[in-house]
Amino acid sequence: MPFRPNIIDFEASGFGFESYPIEVGVALSSGKKYCTLIKPASDWLHWDQEAEQLHGLRVEDLHAHGKPIALVIAELNAFLANKTVYSDGWVVDKPWLSKLYYRCGMIPSFFLSPLEIILKEEQMDIWSQTKMEVIADLALTRHRASTDALIVQETFARTRQIVLEKM
Repeated sequence: MPFRPNIIDFEASGFGFESYPIEVGVALSSGKKYCTLIKPASDWLHWDQEAEQLHGLRVEDLHAHGKPIALVIAELNAFLANKTVYSDGWVVDKPWLSKLYYRCGMIPSFFLSPLEIILKEEQMDIWSQTKMEVIADLALTRHRASTDALIVQETFARTRQIVLEKM
């Protein structure tokens, strides 16, 4: 079975500095998964209609079904304790993760690292094409955090296998 790294992904209220995380999804190498909507803090007000079109979540969904930030942090810390998790969008995921933890004055019990640290150049060369194949094979059309984490994890595994077979 090919190596599958632990992957984390966030969906957010928008794309800029004022945006905040609204959903987190994790796919572990063990096959376990975690996903939850995040109830926004009272002063997190930025909402981008383009982002809403992308992930299909309304701010009302978050208030109705999202978990409080402190609970999300506690669950992430328990689920990911002492693990390294990778993000294919570290440049945005890291600030969103930091915003969550800063809000509660906590620090993660895990390490967040850019996926590029464990990607070989040969994997990067075939990443986009392989990712499109993974999306088609898994029939995962929903742009959500848990789905995206699973797609990234499977794309990593397939590109790594292809590169190993060429050696």
